[in-house]
Amino acid sequence: MELKGEYVNGVRGTEEQDNFDPSAPPPFQIADIRAAIPKHCWIKNPWRSMSYVLRDVHVVFALAAAAVYFNNWFFWPIYWFAQGTMFWALFVLGHDCGHGSFSNNALLNSVVGHILHSSILVPYHGWRISHRTHHQNHGNVDKDESWVPLPENLYKKLDGHTRFLRFTVPFPLFAYPIYLWYRSPGKEGSHFNPYSNLFRPQERKLVMTSTACWSAMAILLAYLSFAVGPSLIFKLYCVPYSIFVIWVDSVTYLHHHGHEQKLPWYRGKEWSYLRGGLTTVDRDYGLFNNIHHDIGTHVIHHLFPQIPHYHLVEATKAAKPVIGKYYREPKKSGFVPIYLMKNLITSLKQDHYVSNNGDIVYYQTDPQLYETRLLSRAKSK
Repeated sequence: MELKGEYVNGVRGTEEQDNFDPSAPPPFQIADIRAAIPKHCWIKNPWRSMSYVLRDVHVVFALAAAAVYFNNWFFWPIYWFAQGTMFWALFVLGHDCGHGSFSNNALLNSVVGHILHSSILVPYHGWRISHRTHHQNHGNVDKDESWVPLPENLYKKLDGHTRFLRFTVPFPLFAYPIYLWYRSPGKEGSHFNPYSNLFRPQERKLVMTSTACWSAMAILLAYLSFAVGPSLIFKLYCVPYSIFVIWVDSVTYLHHHGHEQKLPWYRGKEWSYLRGGLTTVDRDYGLFNNIHHDIGTHVIHHLFPQIPHYHLVEATKAAKPVIGKYYREPKKSGFVPIYLMKNLITSLKQDHYVSNNGDIVYYQTDPQLYETRLLSRAKSK
């Protein structure tokens, strides 16, 4: 049967996909995906975007008020997880501001983005610019910015202690603040330094502004620690902030690694914006999909970051017939996505480095990583 002009599993007509290779150049163009997405999905409604901000901010303050009111060790753990999750939700909305998918008004995006990100100790412009680099180079071993695979030669230069911390849960889940200050191994610069090689000269004033806002929030937290006591601020802010960091690191990792099917990374002439974007992975977070603004619809977000988050589910459904097998359907998680933590842990145990050579590479495993660490611990005893 021939389906003229239609896509089935990412190919036209009756082309066979029995031996599907995810690294092969797709037989469709990004324009084909764009054309399949309804036009209204591209429309940004600032009032709707602001409604999500108001919703999340109200929940944040309500949770804090409840924690102060109850102030008992039964409620605190519930508060920490819930508030850390809401900090993550605020981050996603600030992330939309950075992409310009929040509204068409650059000033509104900047003001809201600074308020949201500074409140959770993220330098808005510093991170926005490096995140733009990530989107422009997704899937590129040499130029990507988020959870980039280490080439084998760089991996082997890391001392055993650093390797163990980088690939053993829970340590990588607390990496985000370190990344903001120092970036990743093999990359230089800081999200706070306007003269870092992350930024162009014309972006330095923007970075200065964001660093100043971040500093103001840090000073406010220090003042509140003296005013109401460090113990209360630790419980109200610091612990939820740690939960937020776990969300950032886990979700970012899962959207680019840890899939059951090994996915390629590219270099040189083999990389393209489309091929890199198709290596990202959608995830289903169950209960949390709506709370964190459908960030799990990551493939279409990566290819078209201008689409507002509230249209991503519909846009993904429309694009799937075109993308076909290049789109990996996320496993439905039910209520709480516990299985995703298993994916993450398994990936960290297996995905350590990529070859120094080749324009299409896959993660390889260092079988001695944990053996070396265990032997060194045994000798120290």
